[in-house]
This record gives sequence, structure tokens and C-alpha cells, in this order.
Amino acid sequence: MPGFKPLITAALLVLSASSHAADKPKTPYDYADPMIGTGGEGHTYPGATVPFGLVQLSPDTKNGVFKGNFTECCYAWAAGYRHEDKVILGFSHTHFSGTGHSDLGDILVMPTTGKVNLQPGSASEAGYRSFYSHDDEVAQPGYYAVGLKDYGIRAELTATERVGMHRYTFPKSDSAHVLIDMSHAIYNTEEKVLWSQLRVVDNKTIVGYRMTTGWAKFKPIYFAMQFSKPFDKFGMVREDEKRYGRPARTKAEGAAEIITLPELQGRSLKAFVDFKTNEGEQVLLKVGISFVSPEGAMKNLKAEVPHWDFDKVRADAKKKWVAELNKFEVQGTEENKKMFYSSLYHTVLGPVVFNDVDGKYRGLDQNIHSTRTTNYSIFSLWDTYRALHPLFTYTQPERVGDMVTSMLAHYQQSPVNMLPIWSFHGNETGTMIGYHAVSVIADAYAKGIRNYDTALAWKAVTDTANRRDFAGLDHYIDKGWVAHDRQNEAASKTAEYAYDDYAIAQLAKAMGKQADYQHYLKRSQNYRNTFDTRIGFMRGRNADGSWEEPFDPELAQKRSAFTEGSSMQYSWYVPHDVAGLIAIKGGKDKFVQGLDHLFDTEVSKDKIKEHEDIAGLVGQYVAGNEPSHHIAYLYNYAGQPWKTQQRVHQVMDAMYFARPDGLPGNDDLGQMSAWYIFSALGFYPVSPNDQVYAIGTPRLDRAALKLKDGKRFTVVAHGLSAKAFYVDRMLLNGKPLKQPFLHHRDIAAGGTLEFFMRDTPRTEAN
Repeated sequence: MPGFKPLITAALLVLSASSHAADKPKTPYDYADPMIGTGGEGHTYPGATVPFGLVQLSPDTKNGVFKGNFTECCYAWAAGYRHEDKVILGFSHTHFSGTGHSDLGDILVMPTTGKVNLQPGSASEAGYRSFYSHDDEVAQPGYYAVGLKDYGIRAELTATERVGMHRYTFPKSDSAHVLIDMSHAIYNTEEKVLWSQLRVVDNKTIVGYRMTTGWAKFKPIYFAMQFSKPFDKFGMVREDEKRYGRPARTKAEGAAEIITLPELQGRSLKAFVDFKTNEGEQVLLKVGISFVSPEGAMKNLKAEVPHWDFDKVRADAKKKWVAELNKFEVQGTEENKKMFYSSLYHTVLGPVVFNDVDGKYRGLDQNIHSTRTTNYSIFSLWDTYRALHPLFTYTQPERVGDMVTSMLAHYQQSPVNMLPIWSFHGNETGTMIGYHAVSVIADAYAKGIRNYDTALAWKAVTDTANRRDFAGLDHYIDKGWVAHDRQNEAASKTAEYAYDDYAIAQLAKAMGKQADYQHYLKRSQNYRNTFDTRIGFMRGRNADGSWEEPFDPELAQKRSAFTEGSSMQYSWYVPHDVAGLIAIKGGKDKFVQGLDHLFDTEVSKDKIKEHEDIAGLVGQYVAGNEPSHHIAYLYNYAGQPWKTQQRVHQVMDAMYFARPDGLPGNDDLGQMSAWYIFSALGFYPVSPNDQVYAIGTPRLDRAALKLKDGKRFTVVAHGLSAKAFYVDRMLLNGKPLKQPFLHHRDIAAGGTLEFFMRDTPRTEAN
């Protein structure tokens, strides 16, 4: 079989390396597994990237075209790859990690042998795709490798911030190829590619670009590709006629004309280059990308990978990952260490560096700007303001200021003067609700991260919060709630606007703006206007003050009063005023009874079938979606911390596993993983802007967080076991911690939090 020897050799090398590795103690790098989340509901990708890298070089396994049903076509493949798929289409250079929506999949490359086939085919139809096996697949931070069974080719991938590097080990062949498919995309549509260009510069260099529309309405991307070996010949195909319904210029039915001119433009372009290869010969590719220009892509390529040493690029990527993963030292079971470090890995896949090496980047206004810092893109703020960005204030303090500066640049370039909602690659999608950039900015400011224009930050947060033509804000500002008969998701919007207003109030307080503090603190109470106190549930309220009818608190529908959930989850979304929520619910006893009902009562599948994001159910608590993430910690506020301990343990036991389907829902750029990290440490930021963490139950015997200035915050769990997950008592720096809460200053100062565990709940006060 052609290429059989290289595959066997590669497999033996992996086995040999594994046997030597078994003699050495595992490091945090060894525990991080990019495969976790690639199955089930996680929507992560397994490919090669570096922390916050612009390039995510990863395999794609499906090329479904959206024709009106997103769930069937594209939802499960939001990251391009599904662990259960049997074939690989090729390797593209941009991917989202863990999103419920998608785009990207730019610049797909695929090595092949034999007769040139430029059609991807389908799962049941031959094309350039290839079968592969997980037994011959390696995924490590910064490195990915797989055997392509159809061609006997070993593919290896690694990356820098802006460059993807490929190494293909070919069999002996007179017809070895590398294909470039400019029409491939994740969440594809018939009209996704607006225009593209390919140009063969010489027999080792190809440059090009494409402009796409999709979730991002206008997204140009440029690339520069170099080969380590001169190709013998090339060919390009323009499939515009076939794709867009005009008569095809073909030599045979379905086969577009191969063009050998050095440059081609069109909406559906593909290309191939040919080589003659010896047995085991390696051909390398370097692909630099830019969202500014082809010159920018080439500049990135030359600056970051000026050589052809694949192993050096891989080693440099590993060094970056080791530095990130070593920010924690943890002890615990093998399963929990793998889950912890894999979660930590996932938390630094976004936002991504967006500027070229010379500081240029494409702004929201589609103009080219320049930065002296680092411009970041991909802000999934409805998800990540809850735990990911608070985690960054400890693990990425040097990056947080640049992230805020990037948000402020977005605000300045915005035609409506707003901070980002859900933005990426020079586009604002407007996806999801709230204006949660204000929470990120206020949290950073309160924790002393202020290396950005703070006056501009205040103007940006207040302009955003008062944009009257944005998603029901006019009625919210004037009357105190978003009108259900005027806006979808009105009750959820009211609740989340109220939280954001609390964040602004805390920012005002920290800045000494007392009148503004009082104003936004009052606005933060608007959540009360969508609570029907007669029944104790949040519900839609119309412009005239009447309640939505009919009303079922368990019903989760699209185009309803709630976002990706029902009143059962959102009636607990008042993280900034839990005391007020307890009062509305009728006191602490009824509050706890309601929480128990949420966790212990199953919901009819018919009531939630419209929302694919409702995943990871524990009763009606939705572990796999963000509105529920804080709920298990609310028992603390009602004086029953042992129930928080029970519920957090229950969720972790039932929903998080160190395997491909080990995440309960979309990882959402690291939010699901950040929930796990905080919860495994034993505390969680219920309301990030009050600087207080609610205590839960630790998952690790010991964990040390390395802070700036050489400080450490260490958590020790004495007597922790699968049964002993209840907290008997706690010591903070040797002194009793009598309340189930921890303050930011206690973490930032460094020190030790000790848990003493027991196997039965401690229901009396400490």
C-alpha cells in the first residue's frame, strides 16, 4: 500500500515517545488535552495554535451548506471538527473554540496523491477528503498530527501567532499534490464567498485573499503560502459558473476547466500544485495570514517563521504553552488534573491577537489602523464576562489592559458609539444580549488594571448603556423594563441590563463619581419590574405594564421573553442583588426550596426542544449554558452553604469528564472551562463586579495560582475524597474563615486557603 511505511514509522515513533514519557512525571503540558470538547456539545477544535493566536490550524471534517436549518447543517460542526466523524476534508487556518454559532474555516489546504480531485465529496461520496483513525492522531497544545489513510500521507501541524506550518510526509509518488480550496468555509452558504484571488508568485510561493459574508457581514482575509520544495506545476479552477447557475465552461460534465495562468479571480476558486516525491519525503508549507493586506501576510510570515525548521516552531509553541499552563500547580486525581489543565488550555484560545507584526489591523470601520499595544478580536462577552475575564485578571493581567484598549478602539470605530457585544475580525455581529463589555472594564478597573484611557472608558460604558435605539433600551431607560410586546427576549434583556448597570455603578464608585454611582445603582434594580411577585417568577411584561399571557415558567422557546432558556433559569439571574432576590422569592426558606426544585425537577423535552443550547441538564439547572452558571452558589446567600457544596459537586460529577464529550455545553471561548477552573479551586465569581467569590467545594487536593510579583495563592483541601466533598471548616492564612465568601484582595495578596473536608454536610454555623 503506498505510504504505509511512513504511517507505521510515525506510529512507532509516537509509541516510542510514549514509552519514554511514561518514565517521567507528567507536567501540566502533558495533562492538557485539546481533544476534550471535540465531541458531545463542546464544539472545540483539536488543531495547532498558540495562546491567543490569530492562527488556529485545525482539521475540518464536514462542509455542510446552510439551507435554512442551522442545527442540522452546522451547529455540531461550529469548530469544523467532530470527534465521531470518520473523514477529514483538510486543514484550515481559522476556527472558533466552543461557540454555538460559527464562521471562519479560512484557507483550507489538503495534501493528496493520485488523480487530482478538487471536489470535497460527502461522507458517502469520494472526493479529496480522506479517512483517518484516532489511533493515528495526536493532539497536543501547539501540535496536531494525523494519518490520511486514502493517500498514505502523514500530516503534522504547528503554529505561531500569525503563521500556520504544515509538514506532510508523502509516499513515493509521481503525482503528489497540495490542494487549496478557497470556497471551503464553516457554516457555509451558497453566497458566502463574495470574491477571491489566487496568484502564483513563483514555484514556491502562492498568495491570495478572499472576502466572505456570513456571521461576519464583510470579512477579508489575506494569505501568503510558501513551500519548502519547488512544485513541478500548478493548476487553478474557477467554479463560479457551476456554483452560481450559469452554463459551465467544461471539458467534461462537472469538471471545470483547469487554468494555468499565474493569477485567477472569482467567487469559487480552487488550486493545486504537483510534486514528485520519494518514499518518506517531507514537504513543508508556511502560511501567514493577515486581515490587513497580502503584504501584511507576507510580513507576518517572514517575521515569525523565517526558516524551515518545523520542530523549532513546534518547540517554540510548546514553550508558550508550558508558560501558560505552569501558572497553576495542582495535585489531585489523574482525571481531575487532566480536566483542570485542559480547561486552562481552553481559556487562552481567545480573544485572539488581531494586529499584524507591524501593529496594523482592520478596524470595525473597515479602515486600517495601527496600535502600539496588542489589538485583540473575538469577544464573546455574553458568555465570557461571567468567569473567563475575571480569571484573566489573575492569569493574564498584562493582557487585560490591551483587551480593554481593543474594546475602546471598537467603541471609537463604531458608527453607533457602542462597545463590542459579540465581535470578531473587524465585525460586530450583535449576537446575544446585554452590554457586558462594561462588566469586563469595571472589573479590571476595580482590580487596579488601568493601563488604558480611563476617561474614554467611562465615556464608552455610559454611551453604550444609554444607546436608546439598541434592543429596547429606550423603554428600559424610560419605564424600567424592556417591553415584551416590542422586543424578543425582553425579560432576559431587562435582567442583564440591570446587572450591567450595577457594574457601571461600581465603576462610578471607584472613580469617585458619586451621583453616577447612585444613578446606575438605581437602574440596577430594574430587574424587579419583570418579577411577578404573585408567583415568584420573572416573566415578560408588555409596554402597558401587563404580563405576558399565557405563561409557563418551564417553556423555553425562540422568540420568547427569555434568551436560550426559560423563566426557570432566568428567575435566578440577579447576581448583583441576591438579598433582594431572596426577598422577592419570599424569604430564605422559600428561596432554598425553589433552588431545590430547580435541581431536582426534570423538564419535559418538548418544552425545551427549540433550543439546542439547553444542554447538560441537572433537573432544570442547565450546566451547559451560561445563565445557570452562578445558580449552584446561591445557597450560600440563604445560609445553607452545604447545599452549594452538594450541587457544585453534583454538577462536576455528572457533567465534566476528561474525554472528547466531557463538556456539558459549548465551551464558548473558554467560559465553560473557566467555570470549571474556579469551581475546582473551590470558589466562583457570582457577581464579578462586587469583588466577592462564593465558596463551593474544591475538586483538587492542592492548587497554587502563581500571581504577578512572585506571589502565590494556594488552596489546600485536607481529607478530600469522592465522598468527603462537604466543607467542615476553612482557614485563610491560618485564621478561621467563618463565612462562605472570599474577597479579591485575599487572592491578590497571596496566601493560603485551607479546606477541611467531611463526608456529611455541616448544617450548623462555623
